[in-house]
Amino acid sequence: MSVDGEADQPLGDERDEAQEADEPGWEVDPDDEWGVAVITTVGRQLKLRREAAGMRAGQFGKAVGYGEDMVFKIEGGKRIPRQDYLNAADEVLGADGLIAATWEDVKKVRYPRKVRELAKLEAQAVEIGVYVCNSISGLLQTPEHARALFRAAQPPYSPDDVERMVAARIARQSIFERSNPTPSISFVLEEATLRREVGGTMVWRRQLERLLEAGRLHNVTLQVMPTKTDAHPGVDGRVEVLKFAEGTAVGRSEGAFNGRPTSDPRQLRILELRYSTIRAQALTPRESLAFIEQLLLGET
Repeated sequence: MSVDGEADQPLGDERDEAQEADEPGWEVDPDDEWGVAVITTVGRQLKLRREAAGMRAGQFGKAVGYGEDMVFKIEGGKRIPRQDYLNAADEVLGADGLIAATWEDVKKVRYPRKVRELAKLEAQAVEIGVYVCNSISGLLQTPEHARALFRAAQPPYSPDDVERMVAARIARQSIFERSNPTPSISFVLEEATLRREVGGTMVWRRQLERLLEAGRLHNVTLQVMPTKTDAHPGVDGRVEVLKFAEGTAVGRSEGAFNGRPTSDPRQLRILELRYSTIRAQALTPRESLAFIEQLLLGET
């Protein structure tokens, strides 16, 4: 499995066009101007190098293990090239690493624009606080749990869109591996979301196990808000606050400021007050992990 959540695939003639068509999530979003520009530029470079080498699209496709139609789509900026495609193209065309290096740009636009913007903020934050009212935070979801949620959407997403969004959500979880500095991350989850067996019993159990794994990390604090509790400032929805090393911060709440991100100090104080109050009303971290363990054992 690659860092982007995509399974590594072998090159070779056995890879036919039908297989390529089944690979979801690699279409270019026409509304993503930066993404379109990057993929179009990379595609043009590939085409120019292929033509300079005197290779037809079909011949080149066979050499890199892809169909001719896929070669045209990538060169035309209609399809995001996989890393293995770029590596193989670099070798076939003798580009000395220049084509392979374009992956550094391609992978930045691999996921939807809004997800990239959120992931960029999370990757820079030294403190992250998240309360989610109606679901488990995306930073804590397993791929199976996320997939079940996206598949339940109405109107439904296409299978390609589902897989692209799942991969993007899981890629954000790289913040748990970040160091220098290691971020301090806290979550408050509603008890009801932990009891909902999203995706079926096995997927649900694996999700609870994932929460226990995350909650035991040295830089993560996980708390559960009991259903049998009084009203609290998070009943209107999500509250999220991110703080950065230079002393700035950004926050958002579905129940304040039209749900838009804000960096205004006065508004941030309100969000921080709401989040601290929510944490104070939730179970302690130790009690929360014990509660999740009891759910797994069927004792509550």
